[in-house]
Amino acid sequence: MMRELRWEKLSSRKVYGDRWLNLRADSCRFPDGRVIEPYYIVELPNWANIVVVTPDEQIVMVRQYRYPVDQVTFELPGGVMDKDEDPMQAAIREMQEETGYHSTEVEFLCKLAPNPAINDNTAYFYLAKNAVPGEKKNFDAFEDIDVLLFSKNEFLQLLRENKIQHGVQLGPIYEAMMKLKWLGA
Repeated sequence: MMRELRWEKLSSRKVYGDRWLNLRADSCRFPDGRVIEPYYIVELPNWANIVVVTPDEQIVMVRQYRYPVDQVTFELPGGVMDKDEDPMQAAIREMQEETGYHSTEVEFLCKLAPNPAINDNTAYFYLAKNAVPGEKKNFDAFEDIDVLLFSKNEFLQLLRENKIQHGVQLGPIYEAMMKLKWLGA
């Protein structure tokens, strides 16, 4: 039998809050009675990303500048979910808004806790197959995105060269490649 590991929340107070994040400080008791305080929790919105694959096996990626790391990155289309939005609908919306592509073949890949040590949010990942261009892109006010297509071999080379830096996206990318049967000898 496995021992109990769950902590008991004794108290909680909001330290900071705005529309993008909240910071709270909790007091927590371990199962053995020890108390840790403050234990800071960063409350962030959930988000959804989508691996977009065209009928000719090209991957649709977005290229954008990320200020916190001062890098231009290659990423999956995706973004923050609206309150009470269905994760799959959010992923489809983000695909259409950021890339103009659409697909009727969207399936769930996985959901992850991006940083469960301090963040309380969930990231949802989907795979869109046979995606085709159609809708007009509709970037958010502060998005500056290039939409790029990579062949299967070019995409695999990006991975081999460590060119995809969004760590939370790497596992779902490999999950998608397994579903697509792209991982072979």
